[in-house]
Amino acid sequence: MFAVIKTGGKQYRVAAQDMLKVDRLKGEPGEIVQFGEVLLVGGDSVTLGTPTIAGASVAAEVLEQGRGPKIIAFKKRRRKNSRRKRGFRPEFTLVRITEILTDGQAPTMTASVRKANPKAAPAQDLAKDDVAADEATAAPAKSKARSKAVSKAKATPKAAKKPAKPPARKGQKSKSGGKKK
Repeated sequence: MFAVIKTGGKQYRVAAQDMLKVDRLKGEPGEIVQFGEVLLVGGDSVTLGTPTIAGASVAAEVLEQGRGPKIIAFKKRRRKNSRRKRGFRPEFTLVRITEILTDGQAPTMTASVRKANPKAAPAQDLAKDDVAADEATAAPAKSKARSKAVSKAKATPKAAKKPAKPPARKGQKSKSGGKKK
């Protein structure tokens, strides 16, 4: 079953378990939001709204609130020495469609259906991996230091530098800048 919903001035074709980036919606991650403007419901039989289907809605779970990449609005009027550069980052909400509801039903799925905070578990695993990685990088660093010391000892001594030439004498001026004697 699929539906066409309207939110943020745009239309989206959605089905259950679809992930969707929409314009910013009110709601914290984990909450369930409902989209009431359903334009079409399809599946075995297609129901077309005029303009919307009465009693139909789509339930979705908010996964993340974020900001998209920077968009630059650059305007130039040629030969007028007129330029304007403005940029902004559009805010979005990442949602997962949980179910498509018809006939005025209420959402049956709740936020508790989702795994308990999946972002916290990887952070703990990463901390364990960091400790292991630090130990692994410390051992090669020590061996590199030893190998450098051994290679320096084995290396042949460099040829001695030639003695520096004495500076050319231009005149017998005294260092104090006074007259010659």
